[in-house]
Amino acid sequence: MKYGICPLSIVPVRREADDSSEMVTQMLFGEAFKIMRATKKWVHIQLAYDQYEGWIDKKQVLELNQEQFKEISEGQPTITTDLVDVVIKTNSNRMTPIVMGSTLPHFNQGELLLADTSFKYEGAVTDGVLPKAHLVENAYMYLHAPYLWGGRSPFGIDCSGFTQMVYKMNGVRLRRDASQQATQGEVLSFIEETQPGDLAFFDNNEGTITHVGIILEDNHIIHASGQVRIDKLDQQGIFNRDLGTHTHKLRLIKKVI
Repeated sequence: MKYGICPLSIVPVRREADDSSEMVTQMLFGEAFKIMRATKKWVHIQLAYDQYEGWIDKKQVLELNQEQFKEISEGQPTITTDLVDVVIKTNSNRMTPIVMGSTLPHFNQGELLLADTSFKYEGAVTDGVLPKAHLVENAYMYLHAPYLWGGRSPFGIDCSGFTQMVYKMNGVRLRRDASQQATQGEVLSFIEETQPGDLAFFDNNEGTITHVGIILEDNHIIHASGQVRIDKLDQQGIFNRDLGTHTHKLRLIKKVI
């Protein structure tokens, strides 16, 4: 088994080994992965953070050894919380831009280690599990980010990527897709039982869970639909004031922390 880590700000992870294939998720700087198999140009990976799989360009891989991978994947990650910042390669002027929610392996006193290369980072970070109240603060940092299928960054994000990244900055791991996240946590029967930071899930006409958002105070929800936005939430679902109609049908509510 081979291993790797993301050395770039954002790397698309695709369904098939082709540049034109659907992007199913994104890998952010510092996220580690297993290399499941490889072709001349592509590698099929499994992300350590959420076990999601897909194909990435081989040129965007920085290899790790097994020990390095284990240390990164099993430890509590240090996560960046600035919208955009840079890491600077030690003893050089080479800068790599990184976005909010990136991972800083072996971070200590402003320095991190990517494989065998040392970098400096002077921005804001978080590590460990934070109080639940921080979830809402994290969520608001993505407000108005454009919707992007498979996205996980403030420059393009989908509904479950949004909830996953907000929880990631709070030190809690969510799975990647809305239907997967719906298997986590404790079911709540009524909106009145919820606290800000709980998750609401929505299904389509076939009963498949296709959407997720984060509950706010006063029966509101923040979610990625066109952009990360705030709408009204009731027992029927999400009411979009701009459209004057319900846009998503409520399926269930979960308390994860």
